[in-house]
Amino acid sequence: MSSNFTLPRPLRRSGSLPPSRTVRVVVLGQGAVGKTAMTVRFITKRFIGEYDPTLETIYRHETSISGDVVHFEILDTAGQEEDTLLIEEKIKWGDGFIIVYSVTDRCSFDEVMRLCFLVNHIHSSSKKGNSDPPPMVIVANKRDLQFDRMVSTEDGENLSKTLKQPFYEISTRDSCEETVAVFHALYYEMMKQLNSSPTSFRRRAVSKLMEKIPKIHSNSALGSTGRSFSFNSFRDFLPE
Repeated sequence: MSSNFTLPRPLRRSGSLPPSRTVRVVVLGQGAVGKTAMTVRFITKRFIGEYDPTLETIYRHETSISGDVVHFEILDTAGQEEDTLLIEEKIKWGDGFIIVYSVTDRCSFDEVMRLCFLVNHIHSSSKKGNSDPPPMVIVANKRDLQFDRMVSTEDGENLSKTLKQPFYEISTRDSCEETVAVFHALYYEMMKQLNSSPTSFRRRAVSKLMEKIPKIHSNSALGSTGRSFSFNSFRDFLPE
């Protein structure tokens, strides 16, 4: 299997690009495809296999990418059926999107095309005069479960070509590096669009719905205010 984890060459920073930037990422996909595990793996470098599938959280995480200090705000969606207004508010909030499916679940793969079209439709409707689709990457997770595989690598590659979006097949459980590569690749896609369309990343007001979603800051979760999950405390998963 050929590797698909070659990241694009880092963009040279123009004089107008600030040394740090906040980007909003929305992780979408059906339930149980590994959205939370992937997000927590990126933030903490640790793999945790079980989560409450009904929780939605915005994770705040600061990291360095090619010399840029990047402040990620990552909305980990629950992946359950919800009304149109709720999903629209979440998609409008985001600057970039990670669409996740599991190679062990054909239904989650079939959902990817609908989610990509939904993201494009909502963003094109809310940004009149800007026809550029928002930055997105498609992620096939659970590559380590080969005996349970229902979606081939070729299926994922063909879908990404049809949708004209970058594609990554990963194992969140087996590889932290692959997971990090996904978020870095999306950041490069964001910066590429920023260079061609600076108005794409004008900060938008946060709706009351988005303000209600719990937030965890990875850099402060070691403190006494770290929010607890139902299975354990988030601070237990941070690197020593």
